[in-house]
Amino acid sequence: MVNETPPRSTMRLTRRGRVALIATGAVAAATAVAVPLALSGDDEARPTALTIPEGWRSGQVYDAVDKALELPAGTTKKAVPKAGLKLPGDAGGNPEGYLFPATYPLDAKSTPQSVLSYMVNTATKKFNGSQSTAGADRNAMNLYQTITIASIIEAEADNKQDMGRVARVIYNRLDHGMPLQMDSTINYALGRSTLDTTTRETKTDNPYNTYARMGLPPSPIGNPGDNALKAAISPAQGDWLYFVTVKPGDTRFTADYAEQQRNVAEFNKNRGEAKKDG
Repeated sequence: MVNETPPRSTMRLTRRGRVALIATGAVAAATAVAVPLALSGDDEARPTALTIPEGWRSGQVYDAVDKALELPAGTTKKAVPKAGLKLPGDAGGNPEGYLFPATYPLDAKSTPQSVLSYMVNTATKKFNGSQSTAGADRNAMNLYQTITIASIIEAEADNKQDMGRVARVIYNRLDHGMPLQMDSTINYALGRSTLDTTTRETKTDNPYNTYARMGLPPSPIGNPGDNALKAAISPAQGDWLYFVTVKPGDTRFTADYAEQQRNVAEFNKNRGEAKKDG
């Protein structure tokens, strides 16, 4: 039996799988974790490599390239339209999702165009393999949609082990005609990383608002790594429609709304106790 979507005013699925009960005003929040830029070389010398972590957005990548190449802020972003990046037609010239997380060599001849091209070419080789294309077909998605799903998985999963189940929740909600209701997509639209999303924000008219709009957002919301891509290609098997991280390392998946409410209550209790201790 397929559970019906609960009223949006009652429940929402948020980034990292946490859920808040909006009707009671209990909105979950957490501190965003900043990922440091990993560069080789000492502080005074120009670095010889640039490491892009999984999940970084294009803006973060552009800033990192500027810093690594010792260029004025905004240089790499401005270079994108003329960089000649070999992107799929679905991307519309937007490299989001195709700036593959990896460590890239730098030398005296490196330019924003050459570094971005290296990233996009690496992503293309990863994404265009037979396993990726077969997985997309199996899930009734095209490759660009699969990468978009992988980017959401990267933003939502609490850890590597949960990625396959997060992927299954996404596919199940799409199959059942349910909105994804993911805070990570709203965060992308607003250029931030937070768990504290307001009811008003869930009602905004924005193509990345997966509360107000059905289906996937129009593009990836970050640059997924290998593990997220594998999860998008081969999701775990299950009937889950909801998930909530009750506490670090304890993410619970369910298809039952009542059970989800109990899990959410436990999460909110744990969060309240943590605030008292803090």
